[in-house]
Amino acid sequence: MSNRIVRRSLAATFLLLGCTLGWAQSAPSAGGRAALLPDFTELYERNSPAVVSIDVTQKARGRRGMPELSEDDPFYEFFRRFGQIPRRGPQPETQAVGSGFIIGNNGEVITNAHVVDGADEVTVRLSDKREFTARVLGADKRTDVALLKIDAENLPKVTIGDPDRLRVGEWVVAIGKPFGLENTMTAGIVSAKGRDLPQENLVPFIQTDVAINPGNSGGPLFNMKGEVVGINSLIYSRTGGYMGLAFAIPIDVAMNTVSQLRDKGRVTRGRIGVQIQMVSKEEAEAFGLGAPRGALVNGVESDGPAAKAGVEVGDIIIKADGKDVRSQAELPRIISSVRPGTKIGVTVWRKGAAKDLQITVAEMKEDGGAPTVRGRGPTPKEKAKPNKLGLVLSDLTDEQKKEASVRAGVLVEDVAPTVRGNIQPGDIILAIVRAGATTEARTAAQVNDVLAKVDKGAAVTLQMKRGEQQFFATVRALNGE
Repeated sequence: MSNRIVRRSLAATFLLLGCTLGWAQSAPSAGGRAALLPDFTELYERNSPAVVSIDVTQKARGRRGMPELSEDDPFYEFFRRFGQIPRRGPQPETQAVGSGFIIGNNGEVITNAHVVDGADEVTVRLSDKREFTARVLGADKRTDVALLKIDAENLPKVTIGDPDRLRVGEWVVAIGKPFGLENTMTAGIVSAKGRDLPQENLVPFIQTDVAINPGNSGGPLFNMKGEVVGINSLIYSRTGGYMGLAFAIPIDVAMNTVSQLRDKGRVTRGRIGVQIQMVSKEEAEAFGLGAPRGALVNGVESDGPAAKAGVEVGDIIIKADGKDVRSQAELPRIISSVRPGTKIGVTVWRKGAAKDLQITVAEMKEDGGAPTVRGRGPTPKEKAKPNKLGLVLSDLTDEQKKEASVRAGVLVEDVAPTVRGNIQPGDIILAIVRAGATTEARTAAQVNDVLAKVDKGAAVTLQMKRGEQQFFATVRALNGE
């Protein structure tokens, strides 16, 4: 870049900065006072001593993706400075870095479970450069929280805040060790709350645009009062570095995990034995619920807690343990936080009315998982004409009913390309749900006759079975027969 280009770029930068600062200092706030950019200096000085660096050593195991570099390689020093020690031939150990924070002046430290996963040795370094070998008192992968202990007393500690009081748009800051750079502060705002991420359904993540990078994991997220409201845990990135999407574990979720790890070294969670799915606008109308809310039950475990309490497939759970279930994702969080053996109240929406039930919560087994079974029956030789939903149906044979473990139902042979919905050949239609009423599917002719009376473009909700899984699918009637 030429000097001219540099000067022009700097001039444009200062002009933009001046305009920004001028606007920030002169624009009126909601209360009529001049709005000012936040000052984080006091927050940093007060809280950074309670933030720690964590170095993890794994012996006799290699790190995937790390290059094998000699000490003479110019890139070796680059990796070493940022806490990533490249393997050199048969090097017997690897190292990684993370962040954490002190929650008790007796030496208790919180970090992410993935930071210390598989560690042979964990070293905690304080801001005053003192180092301690830490013991891992417990770690929970489902919430990604680990509790460490170092032999030290009278330590600085953080203040725990209330993430429920956070507001989208509020300033928040992170302090951690990105790329091995200790006590680095970055700032941003709360972008969203209660984020659901794939495979992370027990944590309602706080989304921020705070710059989070490798090494920040396990570090604290502070509000402007200097209270910890979250643990920085995940980033969305196509490059491995910061791209403006960071996710923190709410501190109340983390502290519940910490309490159990401290008391018994592991975390127990509740379960009630149901499979659930989201309630769409069309399904809410079909079940007579009005607005979409709750968790739609598409499967009930035989002899499980929910089955014993009277929960049925097609129920919509709208309240559990005194809390409103606003979405499908909220139910697992509510139930998992209940101590196993506790009896709780559950409200379900059934046939256009609310019904209260009492369920005794059981303990979740972490290695659970429903088996999958192929449920597709043989395809008949001749296919019928597609019905008003664009589905080709046929009657189930006695052998197919026995194989699928159903007493009635209709087989989906084919699905028209224009059909939009979670239906595929081999599925079994168990029932039709409309306006809060459920009609059992007995024969293909009977189902086609019911669907023929549906208005064009109207949404129809079907109770389906695929293998051992039951679910509800909503499909709109086509414009033609």
